[in-house]
Amino acid sequence: MIQKIYSLFFVLAVLTIFSSCSRKDSNLTINSTVDESLSSIKWTGSAPTHSHEGAFKVSGSLQSNKNSKITGGSFTIPIGSITNFDLTDEALKEQLLEHLLSDEFFDLVKYPEAKLVIKKVEEYSDAISSANTMIIADFTMLGQTHSINIPALVKGENGKFSAEGSFKINRLNWGMNSFNDPNGTLYILPDVEITLDLYFK
Repeated sequence: MIQKIYSLFFVLAVLTIFSSCSRKDSNLTINSTVDESLSSIKWTGSAPTHSHEGAFKVSGSLQSNKNSKITGGSFTIPIGSITNFDLTDEALKEQLLEHLLSDEFFDLVKYPEAKLVIKKVEEYSDAISSANTMIIADFTMLGQTHSINIPALVKGENGKFSAEGSFKINRLNWGMNSFNDPNGTLYILPDVEITLDLYFK
């Protein structure tokens, strides 16, 4: 009788352990870090007659579950890392970047970083793009935070992810109001095109 009782206790203990492990595994969070050497956030700003393009560096991490489904993420964009691709004259390039970093645009001295925090992730399909995921995130720039939707092609396996996507933001929503008069000597369109090229390890 005593042996049967011990056997019953042993079975219950084993079941409890397996149940606990199963619960922990189902709630497992995997953190993947941005591969800064491969990742970038590209931008294109346009006027009616011309445009400029470049990129920012990005750091941060992505959270996912054991099924490689994204559950969250937080990213930092150092404004001072801005680069330009299209200008070949170094003096003109330096002049453009200094202007973008001034208080007429990104105001680097006061706001050295922008941030992106993932709030929700949904499955997504679009006949005109390869995006398979809609990322809803809070984007903070110039001290203001607004929600943005990012359609992206997300690939993930064993904690290694990549995310590629293109979208537009209206700079006026974040208080970047300079040169927004269509009748002014310099008019810059409100919409800025953003392209994400993110790789995680």
